[in-house]
Amino acid sequence: MTFTPHGKHLIAGEWVAGEAQFATSPVHGPSHQFSVGTPALVDAACEAAEGAFWSYGYSSREERAAFLNTIADEIDARGDQVTEIGTQETGLPEARLQGERGRTVGQLRLFASHILAGDYLDLRHDPALPDRAPLPRPDLRLIQRPIGPVAVFGASNFPLAFSTAGGDTASALAAGCPVVVKGHSAHPGTGEIIAEAIAAAIEKCGVHPGVFSLIQGGKRDVGTALVQHPLINAVGFTGSLGGGRALFDLCAQRDLPIPFFGELGSTNPMFLLPNALAERGADIGTGWAASLTMGAGQFCTNPGVAVVIDGPDADAFVACAVEGLQQVASQTMLTNGIAEAFRSGRDRIAAASGVSEAFGTTCAARQASPVLFETTGSEWMNNHDLKEEVFGPLGVVVRVKDLVEMRDLARGLEGQLTCTLHMDEADTVIAQSLMPVLERKAGRILANGFPTGVEVSDTMVHGGPYPASTNFGATSVGTMAIRRFLRPVCLQSLPEALLPEDFKADFTASP
Repeated sequence: MTFTPHGKHLIAGEWVAGEAQFATSPVHGPSHQFSVGTPALVDAACEAAEGAFWSYGYSSREERAAFLNTIADEIDARGDQVTEIGTQETGLPEARLQGERGRTVGQLRLFASHILAGDYLDLRHDPALPDRAPLPRPDLRLIQRPIGPVAVFGASNFPLAFSTAGGDTASALAAGCPVVVKGHSAHPGTGEIIAEAIAAAIEKCGVHPGVFSLIQGGKRDVGTALVQHPLINAVGFTGSLGGGRALFDLCAQRDLPIPFFGELGSTNPMFLLPNALAERGADIGTGWAASLTMGAGQFCTNPGVAVVIDGPDADAFVACAVEGLQQVASQTMLTNGIAEAFRSGRDRIAAASGVSEAFGTTCAARQASPVLFETTGSEWMNNHDLKEEVFGPLGVVVRVKDLVEMRDLARGLEGQLTCTLHMDEADTVIAQSLMPVLERKAGRILANGFPTGVEVSDTMVHGGPYPASTNFGATSVGTMAIRRFLRPVCLQSLPEALLPEDFKADFTASP
């Protein structure tokens, strides 16, 4: 059955229309009208979220796990409709949307299992020592508690896994925090059908309807109203550096500042060490071309920079990368605005001093074709424009003079989501010398692979020093993401009747 959006906001269990509307610009299929968000709707959603927190925030882990699993069930039940509207709005192929839906429901189920295990609570107990001299010690217990309502901004490049019921929403709900989502205007129909799934789960599980709201569209005033609302306690965001930094500053300027967990961009540099370059440069070049152009380059972990020592081996690597790029046809980008920003970034780098084009084709409208540039290590280090992310299938080969300049370049990196080492056993000593630098620069370090593709697991870190993200101690992917929406509370000498249920269960006191 075809899904036809009604274009309304979901506010505390009610579908609410507005006077102003905006139209979608689908790649194919019909355009739809959606109500435009307003600060008044933000206020209503935040008030409802605060009301829901007093029950949902103190619900059992079993109840929240059942809710997360029911959301996953409801999304899967709408699977074909989700794929249909998602491909229409974004231009992403069906297989990509189906895979992303699998990741989305997998995240929800993973967090359900994670909270049932209870390790995330970090329960600690220092028993009372009434006879200790010179002073007795009181009974002390530590537990992680939810922080309250959370705002989530949907991402353009992942309409499912990083949007309405994506990782930010899943981890916040798992922690016990109600969520207000600001939907992305690039795929509001996809957001709406996922919100319908959440609404159905709310009804089935008997959860307070204020636990989730979706506000569609709206201008900058809607985002500003959301991050500055006094009942919002944290913000999850995936998007551009400019937009994210503006919201980050607003969070810091509040009368009561709140954490802003923003993923803002990364060039994800790869370092090709000498022996790997000599032995496998051709294969690495071919693999890089495939990773660089995957999904029209619209991945936050797109490896946009390759650092090589200049010479014949670098020439062979570039030639194979170019050969791989020549096989890639133009691809449809997520929005016209993203396509225009890609062309603008391409032109900015092409005009930079000391840059040459190794491969390039023309593209127009909502299409993008791969582009490859080359420059020197000194030019790259001295020109900040070359270090900025270009969201799309664009790569820069940086030819350094030697290993000393490679290490200098690494030290000069801004914060990254990922850094990659392509190395053979003979490169180990060089790699060891780079590791302390790369650990300070990135949240994830790879060897002999490509960073596109983020595993949702207990060990994943998807974050990094600024500007990759605004909080280097956080991740937006993996079970550790729940920590963003919890805070530690110490309970001193409380009677058993006042202890959280998690402390009343079987719990062995630490020595």
